[in-house]
Amino acid sequence: MINKTTPAKKTQNRKWYFYDATNKVLGMLAADIAKILIGKNNPEFSPNQNTGGIVVVTNAEKIALTGNKMKKKVYMHHTGFPKGLREEKIEKILEKNPTQILVKAVTGMLPKNRLRSERLTNLHVYAGPEHPHKAQETVK
Repeated sequence: MINKTTPAKKTQNRKWYFYDATNKVLGMLAADIAKILIGKNNPEFSPNQNTGGIVVVTNAEKIALTGNKMKKKVYMHHTGFPKGLREEKIEKILEKNPTQILVKAVTGMLPKNRLRSERLTNLHVYAGPEHPHKAQETVK
C-alpha cells in the first residue's frame, strides 16, 4: 500500500493561469480549463479536495466554434412549470452574455459532485481584454 499524505489547505499554493480566448475552439479550451480547475496537472492531486489552480479567461466574446454550431447549437433548460421547456441558440447567448457559453462548457466537464461549485469559484471569465487580476500575472 502506498503511503500518501493529503495536502492541508494552509499549505496549498494555488497557481494562476491566464488564457486569451481569441480564436480558440470552445471545447478544447474548456477541457484545458477543467483539467486545471480539478487539479489534475498538480503533483499533489487529490480527488476529494479542491487542489486546482485559478483560471482567468479574457476575450470570451471572440471564442471560435467549429462547423455549423453558431447557427445550429441550442441550449435547453426547463423552468419547472408545465410547458416550461426553453430553448436559446448560441448566437443569441453570445450577443447577450458571451461569458456564459464558456462557463457552461466548463461546468459540463467538471465532475458532478460537491466540489463542483467550489471549483467554479476559481474560474473568472471576462468578455473583453481587461480584467482586475493584473497583480497576479507574472512577467515572462
